[in-house]
Amino acid sequence: MSTTVTVSPKYQIVIPQEVREAMKIRPGQKVMFMEWRGAYVIVPVMGPEEAFGLLKGQEVRVNREKSEVQK
Repeated sequence: MSTTVTVSPKYQIVIPQEVREAMKIRPGQKVMFMEWRGAYVIVPVMGPEEAFGLLKGQEVRVNREKSEVQK
């Protein structure tokens, strides 16, 4: 999906309907702009209730070198 929007004189943009629906963004919900690999992405901010169980079944271990663990 590729959509172009126009920035208003107040630096505001409207999130297109298809993007809002795909990302399940609701009115009043906060979103975060994050830099990732040289581009910015919009990430919906979730409350604890929404985030609970989000990573269930996912591998979340981080391999650390011994020197990091011993600090």
